Amino acid sequence: MPLTHLLYLHGFRSSPQSAKARMMAEYMARVCPQVQFWCPQLPPSPAQAMAEVMQQVKHWPHSSMAVIGSSLGGFYASWVAGQTGCPSVLLNPAVDPARDLARYLGEQTSWHNPQERFFFLPEYIDQLKALDLRLNPAPASAAPELAIIAKGDEVLDWREMVGRYPHAQLRLLEGGDHALSDFTDHLPLVAQFLGLPPP
Repeated sequence: MPLTHLLYLHGFRSSPQSAKARMMAEYMARVCPQVQFWCPQLPPSPAQAMAEVMQQVKHWPHSSMAVIGSSLGGFYASWVAGQTGCPSVLLNPAVDPARDLARYLGEQTSWHNPQERFFFLPEYIDQLKALDLRLNPAPASAAPELAIIAKGDEVLDWREMVGRYPHAQLRLLEGGDHALSDFTDHLPLVAQFLGLPPP
């Protein structure tokens, strides 16, 4: 079934103003204006973030939606895909954010607006554990996954990411970085995976 709805989930301290999110939004508006594209600003609380996302996508046809997630957004995307059975695109996805984000407790700033501050609270670690599909398997059946993973990621271990998604269609980059600064090069693969026209 042709794609009708596409969700994009940004990473920790990120926003819809990230380069990849803006690139996807521009591509969708230019090439696929008939597809509803939604990239929300996620709140710091993982539980609240996923509650808000599910409140929106419960009105979407799960058989013709997909989700893209970057870093922490990739962790979230796997959870959303697990709930809905929709395909997912995972861009350097976080594997164990409950472990990795524990050192970021306290006041944080947004990457794209340093004046914007928020608090990452201790209870958010337990909320992340509750969303970990390795600990709490999802009810929906497995759906197609595309993982784009950079060996040059300076934040996350590429071996962990590859190991977490053994059944995904994998593009493993020899270099690259956490932000996937060369995302333009991978947009054709993302479009093909989603059944959309080339950029």
